[in-house]
Formats: sequence, C-alpha cells, structure tokens
Amino acid sequence: MAKNAPPRWDRKMQQRLARGEAAALGELYDRFASLVHSQAHRMLDDETAADLVTREVFGYVWENPDAYDPKQGSMRSWVARLTHRQSVRRLREKADLRDGADEEVEKDLEERVRLATAAARADYIVSSMPAPLRAALELAYIQRRDYRQTASDLGVSEDEARRRLRLGLQLLSTARARPLEGMSPPGYGQPL
Repeated sequence: MAKNAPPRWDRKMQQRLARGEAAALGELYDRFASLVHSQAHRMLDDETAADLVTREVFGYVWENPDAYDPKQGSMRSWVARLTHRQSVRRLREKADLRDGADEEVEKDLEERVRLATAAARADYIVSSMPAPLRAALELAYIQRRDYRQTASDLGVSEDEARRRLRLGLQLLSTARARPLEGMSPPGYGQPL
C-alpha cells in the first residue's frame, strides 16, 4: 500500500457518499457527529450555534462528497477542517453584527479561534496517540493519580509510567504551537 494512500474506510465512505447512499451519511454522522459538535461548541460557546454548524457540516459533506481529497488527509481531518472553517465563519458573522468589528472585538475573535484550534488539536493528538500513552495520561490527569499509582494501575514499572507520561505531555505540548507558514496543524491535512 502506498505511503500516502488514504485508509480503506475513507475511500469507501467517499465512494458511498458520491453514490448518494443515505446509510453512508448516517454512518459518517455516527462516527464524527460528537467531534463536529464538540469542536463547534468549544469555538462558539453556544449550543444552538453548534447544532447548526453540525447540520451545515454534514449537509456540505452530503452535497459535496467529491470535495474530500484523500491526498490531503483523512476523512476525519477533512470533517474537522470543515467544522473549524464553518465555526470561524459564524464567529466572524457574530462579531460583524456587533456595532461593526472594532479592533478589540477582532482581537477577542482571533484569541477565541486560536484557543479553540489548540483545543481541537489537543483532542486530535489525544485520540490518535497510542493507547498506553493515553491510558497513562487519563490516569494521571483525569483520575488524579501520581506516577507511582499510574504505574501500579497499568502494571508497569515506575520508570515506564514516567516515560509514558513525559512522552504524552510532549505530544500534547505541540497542540498550542502555531504551525509553520504553509503547514497545517496536526490532523488537519493540507491548508486550504
């Protein structure tokens, strides 16, 4: 299999959507609706607007299945990119409605977009990291275990637990980094 070939599921999903299979849209929705809604909600801080963005994203996918280019990344990254773009558009519209977008509003908007983008990248990094690293981070940061308790819960040495936590945190630290010019953030394929 070629190095840059898309996963089989992505190719088959695109083909099914292009044929107009409603079941394919349902399967895509089941797989990515929580990603789309949570990303939109995080950016917009509005449940109704997040619902609307979710409908718009899946409506766009249904109407434009050929817009997905497997060479640009996974179906997941494409859907996330669509969500990000649609959420930014909604934020900009909202800012324009408020007495014209002054410099203060524009700075606030850019900060919200930057923070939401970093959060979306962090979500992607956590969901795509190897299960042993994710398990160690979840124990340490969600269940508030120290590295000794994490090692015991995972059945690994303390050194291994520290290594997993350090590597997981190093991966997560890249979420806040701004991508280089012309480069897309991790998990988002090529820039638009």
